[in-house]
Amino acid sequence: MQAKVLEKGQIVLPRSIRKRLGIKEGDQLNANVLDGNIVLSRQTTTPKSKKARIVNSPVTGLPVIEVDKDAPVLTSEMVRDLLSDFP
Repeated sequence: MQAKVLEKGQIVLPRSIRKRLGIKEGDQLNANVLDGNIVLSRQTTTPKSKKARIVNSPVTGLPVIEVDKDAPVLTSEMVRDLLSDFP
């Protein structure tokens, strides 16, 4: 697969690769050079707690999205990402 370098050196990783590796918007990656190749790897810091998650409502028993009080407003893309992990 190919990726094009955009202005300011930005590179878009193909969607299939991001999905296969579970890379989401905001994830931190380490970039290194090894034998003349660029190698990206996940940062091994402690994962941030999720600001939004799917839980069962104590009232209805149905799945609902629970959001922390300091979470940003959820975008449609963020909801799609949450639902992609939903069984």
